[in-house]
Amino acid sequence: MTLKQVKEQLAEIDTLQFQLPDGSTVPSHFHVTEVGQVSKDFIDCGGSLRHEKVVNFQLWNDVDIDHRLQPKKLKNIIQLSEKKLFIDDRLEVEVEYQGETIGKYHLDFNDGKFYLVSTLTDCLAKDKCGIPEPEEVEQSSCCTPESGCC
Repeated sequence: MTLKQVKEQLAEIDTLQFQLPDGSTVPSHFHVTEVGQVSKDFIDCGGSLRHEKVVNFQLWNDVDIDHRLQPKKLKNIIQLSEKKLFIDDRLEVEVEYQGETIGKYHLDFNDGKFYLVSTLTDCLAKDKCGIPEPEEVEQSSCCTPESGCC
């Protein structure tokens, strides 16, 4: 979900709600402690130079159970961040949230609430590392009657 899409959804809702992948919700007294832009420059395992840039929200909750962040307030924080950090609202949003450790999530929206979507690691240079694509794995591991493996 892009930052622009987040802002559009914030204009349509009265309360903020974030649901975790396990179905539980982030407590309603959460804070957004950061809205920022994260740039990552790296070399993948195949030797290619890569650049990533995302908008980052950090969600946090503690003993302040009277705190309730409203959509308008979050939108104001986002607008200030865009202005001060020159954030492009076409960037994807990632969310950090503290569980047993800090989790990093993609963001989706449905039925009036935001969903934290699990992220996964992946090899970015499968062709250079010799890792077959999933359909190649299925074909190569499949036995045919004439192959003699069954």
